[in-house]
Formats: sequence, C-alpha cells, structure tokens
Amino acid sequence: MRLRNVPNAYEKLKACSNFVPEPRDYKGKWKKYFDNDNPVHIEIGPGKGEFIVQLSQQNPHINYIAIEKSPAVLVKIIRKIPDEGIHNLAITVFDAGNLEEIFESGEVEKLYLNFSDPWPKKKHAKRRLTSPKFLKIYKNILKPGSIIEFKTDNRPMFDYSIETFKEEGYNLIKITYDLYNSDLLEGNIPTEYEKKFHSLGTPINKLIAVYEADNAATEERKDDIHPQE
Repeated sequence: MRLRNVPNAYEKLKACSNFVPEPRDYKGKWKKYFDNDNPVHIEIGPGKGEFIVQLSQQNPHINYIAIEKSPAVLVKIIRKIPDEGIHNLAITVFDAGNLEEIFESGEVEKLYLNFSDPWPKKKHAKRRLTSPKFLKIYKNILKPGSIIEFKTDNRPMFDYSIETFKEEGYNLIKITYDLYNSDLLEGNIPTEYEKKFHSLGTPINKLIAVYEADNAATEERKDDIHPQE
C-alpha cells in the first residue's frame, strides 16, 4: 500500500501531547511515563486510530501505546484525539522489528494486531507481523500469561498465522473465521478497515493467543481449540 506524503508530519506529531518522540527513553519506565502502575497494552500498526483511541477511552485503568513506523499514518490518529489529550494513551513512531529497544522483558501485558499487512508474496513472509521472527520478539517483551489478539480479513494470512503461533509455542485459546457470527463479537471495537471489509461481506478472522513462559502446557491444550466456522 502506497502512503500519501504528509508535509511536516513529524512536526504535527510533536504538537500532540500524546506523542512520544523518543520511546527508547522509556524502556522499562513506561509506567513512570504514565505516572501509574496500570498494565501496559500495545497495538502495532494502528491504522487511522479508531480502535486504539476508543479502547483507551473505554479503559482508563489501562495504559495503551500505539506503535507505527510511518509518521504520515500517525498524523491520522492525532486528529481523533481530543484537544485535552488522552491520559492513558501514547503514540510513537517506531519499527516493530526493534521492540526490544523500547520495552523490557515482561513490560507488556497485551498486544493487538489488527489487519496487518499480509505481505502475500512468499519471499516477504518474514515481514509479516505474525511471522516467527516477530513472534519471537513478542516473547521477549510480553509478561508470561499475556494475550495477543489478531484480526484480519485475509484468510491465507490467517491460516499462516495459526500455524506460526502454534510453532512458536503460543497457546491458541480462541479461533474464528467469522467474527460477526461468533461469541468473540461481544465488546468488539471495529477498525476502519474492518468496517469496510465487513460491509462488503468479507468474513473477519480473529484469534486470541496466550504467551506462556512454560510452553509444556501448550501441546497438552491444543486439542481444546475448536475453530468457529
């Protein structure tokens, strides 16, 4: 997907009170940044920001960080943030491939991946945010017992992701190939892309995975997964 250039995007971000220009400064100190001991949840690739903005407003007891490598994309998010800011939301420009540079081990308690770029060509598979490369990175920042929620309209990407989560020892506790006809719809906050695809009749896929430090339990519980068609 080609991104439109946004003149002075970085300067516009710096004018937003929720923008963190130097996220490396807060490695191991995100609770200090938010000035509380609440859990830290992150979204990688927040798109236009409707999901993360609504989520943070609905859950003031949780600290949220939206991570996006393109300043032009983040500019779309700040348009949705009230002038007074959102006290439990931070947004930052950063490459997800280097998350260990901004988070200590166990500092993150939940991770959201919504409609990530599927990188359909096999030669680009390692760029997918659910590739083994990234799933290993997440293990190094997630607290044991933490959840990853992943949504996509792309069925091949979803099938690929189910296998990579299993291979990397995550415990898949929920899988649906049709979110809008499943029990996972309760409390769902749709993204802009999700609304578009759903309106076109495209099924939305979702999985919930748990990172367990002791992966011995993972193999024993795989048989408990019952995908919802």
